[in-house]
Amino acid sequence: MEDKVRVVIAEDSVLLREGLTRLLTDRGHDVVAGVGDADALVKTISDLNEQGELPDVVVADVRMPPTHTDEGVRAAVLLRGLHPGLGVLVLSQYVEERYATELLAGSSRGVGYLLKDRVADVREFVDAVVRVAEGGTALDPEVVAQLLGRSRKQDVLTGLTPREREVLGLMAEGRTNSAIARQLVVSDGAVEKHVSNIFLKLGLAPSEGDHRRVLAVLTYLNS
Repeated sequence: MEDKVRVVIAEDSVLLREGLTRLLTDRGHDVVAGVGDADALVKTISDLNEQGELPDVVVADVRMPPTHTDEGVRAAVLLRGLHPGLGVLVLSQYVEERYATELLAGSSRGVGYLLKDRVADVREFVDAVVRVAEGGTALDPEVVAQLLGRSRKQDVLTGLTPREREVLGLMAEGRTNSAIARQLVVSDGAVEKHVSNIFLKLGLAPSEGDHRRVLAVLTYLNS
């Protein structure tokens, strides 16, 4: 059982909204509100904040009424500015690089961007919600691949070896060194060496904690 977190869900599809609520409550989490549009999301968070009951994380669809373009992510960006301690996890049908970049601008702490297909893996989805609520990062591998792909076109990562690129991608997904080691079937020490080389080659000073490493990498990728 993960640590219990308080969640607000913003999704215009009633069926999906109720499904997400069920997934989270079945794992012991508290869904304090569910709304169907961006305006209602902003108002709900404002009301909860005034009551001293700001949730730990918002789960929001990128595209919401009335135009179904970018209302959800716009609301997410606004809420991150108003409430820096509020985690925001956005869901999207497809990888939309512009929205991912905008959401990650400035800080990747307490932020996530997942494809809706990822919700099918219940444990992975719930783990992502909890990680974002606790100030971590949860990025869909497809999002990371596109961000890294864009950076390669700009020759940003020219100096990295293929293995270091792979490690960087896994770091950007929010994985710990141990998780990366398991994924690549190497030792923790090997991963630590790759991470050190990545920071050295990118000109980024090593910092404490996995979240700060992810923040440094994503800030660099979006610079």
